[in-house]
Amino acid sequence: MITSKDLERFGLSEKEAKVYFASLELGPATATKIAEKAGVNRATTYVEIESLMKMGLVSTFEKNKTTLFAAQNPAILKRILLRREERLKASALSLENLLPELLNMYEYAEEKPKVQYYEGKEGLLAIQEDFLKTKDKKIEEIYSSDDLYGVFTQDELRKSLLMRQQKKIKVRALYTRKGGKFSDIAPLNDIRILPQGQFPIHSDILIYGNKVALISLKGKLVGAIIDHQEITNTLRSLFNLAWDAAEKYQ
Repeated sequence: MITSKDLERFGLSEKEAKVYFASLELGPATATKIAEKAGVNRATTYVEIESLMKMGLVSTFEKNKTTLFAAQNPAILKRILLRREERLKASALSLENLLPELLNMYEYAEEKPKVQYYEGKEGLLAIQEDFLKTKDKKIEEIYSSDDLYGVFTQDELRKSLLMRQQKKIKVRALYTRKGGKFSDIAPLNDIRILPQGQFPIHSDILIYGNKVALISLKGKLVGAIIDHQEITNTLRSLFNLAWDAAEKYQ
């Protein structure tokens, strides 16, 4: 059985649909009776009647000095729907014309760093996919080896390493590890250990291209990629400073 809810699919608001449906059921009636039938307060009913009159769905007339309102032919809904579709098509066309310029503004707004947030292990894998696309073929990284192996399996880390080697991406990394230095260093890796006691690192920081990825490896897994040239340049300078200072621990 049809209800006022069905009319909302044709572009009427919830209260417009209730008032129009009540008018259809009652025939010519006062606003008070329509309000009672629709379950809408009287003041709001007048507002909705005014809106429906502008659409041509309700008309008004006087009878025995009483103002009555009557629902008009429901076929008008089809015309309203067609007009709405035409407006949507026009809006879509307008958006297509404006989109290139809007995207250009988004991409090149100098004062606004682009930040993307990620959660969970899948989010961290998405960050991994992003830094593997770096065009300058080099990454600077600071990370906790123990925490990294606590989040990812050996197979996942091995797969990431192989993908990076296939793309010939070099890494300079500062890391902490409970077991001390790695005995084997993978190709394209230049790494320096930091004393875990002095540097309690529980994150993974990656610097690549114009981006910095920040990943929490302890507690809730969250990460973010900041795309901003000056921020990246600054953090790369700090990495170089730390890289030189780490020489004494090797």
